[in-house]
Amino acid sequence: MLLKSTTRHIRIFAAEIDRDGELVPSSQVLTLDIDPDNEFNWDEDALQKVYHKFDEQVEAYSGADLTDYNLRRIGSELEHFVRGLLHKGEISYNLSARVTNYSMGLPQVASDENQETYGIMSKE
Repeated sequence: MLLKSTTRHIRIFAAEIDRDGELVPSSQVLTLDIDPDNEFNWDEDALQKVYHKFDEQVEAYSGADLTDYNLRRIGSELEHFVRGLLHKGEISYNLSARVTNYSMGLPQVASDENQETYGIMSKE
């Protein structure tokens, strides 16, 4: 049986990917799929941060049973981490994505009106 955790932007499988790209269940390997619907624009630094956070979470559960529940906890933690990257401006919404649903909140758009309303000074 394939154990997995799927959130909107993070999918974790207790499986390896074979030569044909198929998932083969494994009790020793976790496979991470980040943003499978390409909802965000990613650079290599942001992706590496998610991989690093994933490694930290897996290490934290070292020795625990491999269960759906534990995978869901890791997936939820990573989903929150991705939200943090978006809010810090390290990733952004991909406006060319198949679906643009702003699942992590509406994007912040800098405009002259917003700058005046909120007292934001331009960086000139």
